[in-house]
Parts: sequence; C-alpha cells; structure tokens
Amino acid sequence: MKVLVVGGGGREHALVWALRKSPRVTEVVCAPGNGGIADLARCERLEVTDTQALERLVSQEQPDLVVIGPEIPLAAGAVDALQASGVRVFGPTQAAAQLETSKAFAKDFMQRWAIPTAAYQVCRSLAEVDAALPRLPGGLVVKVDGLAAGKGVVVCETQQEARRAAEQMFSGELLGVAVTRVLLEERLEGPEISFFAVCDGTRAVTLGVAQDHKRMGEGDTGPNTGGMGAYSTDDLVSPETSAWLLEQVAQRVVDGMRAEHMPFAGVLFVGLMMTADGPKVLEFNTRFGDPETEALVLRLETDLLDILEAAVEGRASSVAIRLKPGASACVVAASAGYPGTYETGKPISGELRAAAEALVFHAGTRLESDGQLVTSGGRVLAVSAAGADLNEALTRAYAALNNIQFPGMQFRRDIGWRALQQGSPRSG
Repeated sequence: MKVLVVGGGGREHALVWALRKSPRVTEVVCAPGNGGIADLARCERLEVTDTQALERLVSQEQPDLVVIGPEIPLAAGAVDALQASGVRVFGPTQAAAQLETSKAFAKDFMQRWAIPTAAYQVCRSLAEVDAALPRLPGGLVVKVDGLAAGKGVVVCETQQEARRAAEQMFSGELLGVAVTRVLLEERLEGPEISFFAVCDGTRAVTLGVAQDHKRMGEGDTGPNTGGMGAYSTDDLVSPETSAWLLEQVAQRVVDGMRAEHMPFAGVLFVGLMMTADGPKVLEFNTRFGDPETEALVLRLETDLLDILEAAVEGRASSVAIRLKPGASACVVAASAGYPGTYETGKPISGELRAAAEALVFHAGTRLESDGQLVTSGGRVLAVSAAGADLNEALTRAYAALNNIQFPGMQFRRDIGWRALQQGSPRSG
C-alpha cells in the first residue's frame, strides 16, 4: 500500500517511522515532510493550509490511504474535501474537529453530554470578563477559543492576572492576532495525563496513555508551549481508570457526536486533570498528540496501518491494540527564545541517525542544498527512547540528546520528574 502522510513535524516523523515498519506498506509519501522524514519517505512540497493543493497532490499520487497529522488541515476541511472525491482518509471532518478548533464548542458539548470538566464562562469582550470573574473565584485558566499551537492558555494565580491575560488575547498582544472569544475556566489541581482513543464514528478503542510536559521550565514553570517532552508507562493510570476513561469520556464523545450528526472518526486526544474528585477533561484534540506520539509509537506492537485502516473502514473494535510493557520517553530540543520569538537556520550537528537505543524525530528541521541540516521551527528535535522502566527510557533519551548540538539549543532536564520523584533537574 501507498500511504500519504500530511504534515512536517515530529508527530509526522513518528507516524512515518511506524508506518514504514508495516509489511503491507510499500511506499510512504510525506507532505511537506522535513529534513529527517526525508530519510524514510519521499517528501513533496505542500502548504498544509491549502486544501486545493492537497487535493491536487492526492490526485497526482493516488495513495491508498491519506493520514492527516496536524490540526490546521482538519480545521480547513481537508478530510471533507478528500472524502467527497472518494479518497480514504484518516481524520475527522471539519464539523467533528470542532472539538479541538473551538474550546467553547467543546465545553458546551461536554456540558450537554455530562462529561466531567471544569466550570467555565465564554466571554466575547473584556466587559463580559469583568462580569464573569466574580462568579469564578480562586485561580483561573484563561484560554483562546480557537487554535493557538499550544500557546493560547495562560494559568493565572489571581483574578487580576486572569483579566490581564484576557486583555492580551482580545488585543492581539499575546498571539499577534486579536481573538473574539476567550474562556475563563476554573483552575483544577492534580497531575495531567493524555488519553488517546482511535474512533470510527461508532466505537472508541484505547490507543494509549502518556503524560506531556507543556511548561517551558523545569518543575513545570514558565510559559506554556506545544510540549517539551512526554512519557508513557504501564502504570501511568490503572486498568480500571483506563476503562473508565474509554467508556465515560471517549465513547460518550463518539456517541454524542454521532447523535448530533457529526460522527467522529480519527484519533481523539483527551487532555485530563486527575483531580481529587476524579478525572476531569481539560481539552480535546482531534489528532495524534505531539510530543506524545513520539513516545507512544515506540511502545506500539500492533501494526499502525491496521489500526488506521480499521478506523477508516468503521471497524476499530476489530483490532487488538497492544503496547510493549515497560516505558518510553521523549525529550524536545527547542530553539533559543521558544515559545516566544526565535531564530531559524541554525546548523545542527551530532549523532542524528536512529540508534539501537534511541530515535531522533525531527520536528522543525530543513535540509539545505549543500546537505547541511538546519533548524526551521521552535521545537526542533524530539529525541525518544524505550526501556524496561521510565528511568531507563529517560537515560537513553538524554544520552542521545547530549550527542546533538545547535546554537541556542534548550531542553528540559526533568522530563518524568514527578513519576521518578526527583527533587532536582537531571544533569546533562
């Protein structure tokens, strides 16, 4: 089979790597791809926001399956357009993707379908923020309603901070573009986890569980990012909790979306806070997570192509998804200045090829005409490894990362710190 993967980040590199392992896959094309993906797949230039260009590429390549990686093509209706042409494509329609593209839609949906989540208020102006703040005492989280590449969430200690964050969102100061709606949300306490389910419009099946590290600094401090690392272990959640999340959250989402005539097929990413009152949903994403995917694929024993095809063909529950016992981890190397303003074009050197104990997934790299690999994004590399336990997986990932260099490279040295009960950041 020929598979076309849309996207050019670390998540897509991990998906291409996993698909290449399938004995049924004869060719993988990736658009636009990146400097690392080019070692595994033929890369074709594409602007992922251009649905018509994607349709032309699909017509030219005639793939047996298209896999949409990033959220932007989903929001633009790429799946709808391809399905209308009879193309088999893995991912949700534009309507179903609203679970991610509109936080207001997602919160209202959870309220309608009794899915546990934090108290919230949708505000369309600073005046509405001022009116809502007294109804939400204590710490708050302020969120941009639409897509914001992981940077549209501000965790606030005081109501004054919450008001200032909302003001920056409405004015455009925070993201460089003004927004029309923000959410004020009750601040929950507890560890976060990411629960992934493969859905076919009727049934949801557990894919795996991981924990992301969204804050820039050690000890989960600093601004939110797209994710600075992740890990997956056997005991991240109990089997009972995993079963509860599948039935009471993921399956309830699939049932609700089908009842509202927006059947959900693809990957449902459920971001959860494990509070003292039980799991509560923070957000939905409607695609594979990044950097969680870079960790999860290292544990995946089931052929990824089998999983994707089953979802597209409406038989997700027919595939037994198995993960290797043990653990896996991913550490992200980012450009200086990220998640704020950063420079690109920095030369990357060191050991970048896949090794026996670690894989280097490229998130933001570009291969120059002279063969030099350079940085092309905020998150540059996702160094991933598996092991018998989390400590072994992290040791392998950090050892590989210490053999890579580019000017201004920064990364967190404490991925998995809560699970390991570390009192201080890792050296390296």
